[in-house]
Amino acid sequence: MTAASGARATSASAAVPGSATPALAARDVSVVLSGRRILSGVDLTVGAGEVVALLGANGSGKSTLVKACLGIVPLAAGRVELFGDRQGDAPWPRIGYVPQRQAAATGVPTTALEVVRAGALSDGARRGLFGGRWRRATRDAALEALAAMDLAHAADRPVQELSGGQHQRVLIARALVRRPDLLVLDEPTTGIDLATIEAFVATIGRMRAAGTSVLVVLHETEAFAPLLDRAVVLRHGRVVHDGQLPPAHPGHGGAPGHVHEHAHPHAEPYRAEPVIGLSDVAPDAMGGEE
Repeated sequence: MTAASGARATSASAAVPGSATPALAARDVSVVLSGRRILSGVDLTVGAGEVVALLGANGSGKSTLVKACLGIVPLAAGRVELFGDRQGDAPWPRIGYVPQRQAAATGVPTTALEVVRAGALSDGARRGLFGGRWRRATRDAALEALAAMDLAHAADRPVQELSGGQHQRVLIARALVRRPDLLVLDEPTTGIDLATIEAFVATIGRMRAAGTSVLVVLHETEAFAPLLDRAVVLRHGRVVHDGQLPPAHPGHGGAPGHVHEHAHPHAEPYRAEPVIGLSDVAPDAMGGEE
């Protein structure tokens, strides 16, 4: 059994997109940070077993929307449900999250295996594993997740010694080891070589077949295109498209889903709407560009 499929075997009862309670449902979500409106009235749904791409130019609000859905940044308005539960009561052990590229390293020497194994803490408790049995199970699962990211050889290396791309792969493995029912990925392939991207996409495909729901923020969709059920495009903090993957733009080599966001010469320039007294949290304090 692979780290991707985890404890859930593929069967005829595997989730079909739209057939059950959505893994994620955001309604009329608005976010205000540092007095500026970042998101306005956004609706986003990720159905059971569905893979949804979140697209848009830098600064369109993609990362902020992901963080708002996961409770990392506060909502100014709207509502988010995860597996049918209000955000405050969400079953967090069922959710895996890979933020935008960041170092997995800390000031304390930690191996790649230890970082990934930490992601299995809640999963072990969820499945009733404790003591020696838990230690064996989490080690095996962590090694499997590292192997899926082509990092089995680096399991015992301190993360401080790994490259930026390897750091990102460690974080992906940490999310996979949770055996999540909802996997949220914010530009997960940044800094990763093509062969590893292909292996990662294959892993996501196996997870989807086993019923996992996936929300993935992308700039380039070519590798993920065969897996995508829908694409949601943001522009200036609003949804401007929700449906099939947008067609390739001829100016970008025919890559499907490339987000073409150049300013129109006659368009009125966008100005973020100031809002007084709602949030003083700076966007860059939360990581990412948006």
